[in-house]
Amino acid sequence: MRIRQARARPLTVVDYKEPTPEIRPRTEVQVMLSEAVERRDAWLEHWQSAKLTRKGNVEALRNYTALRGVVKTLQWVMLNPDIEHPLD
Repeated sequence: MRIRQARARPLTVVDYKEPTPEIRPRTEVQVMLSEAVERRDAWLEHWQSAKLTRKGNVEALRNYTALRGVVKTLQWVMLNPDIEHPLD
């Protein structure tokens, strides 16, 4: 059964000269998104290319899956039109 959710409003990302603790500059979010994509892809490549123990397999897939969520959330914050809600 799918729970119907209200459409979430994206966070406002504003460019300020001096960021406050509540607001990050857009460039910082873009850098974080790029780094998250690199880490996600590195974990996937590690999982696909290496002969892993069961523990290593679990770690690689857990980190890859977590980073998929991070990437999706950061894309949502950056107002990517393909991301309606980061939890879906």
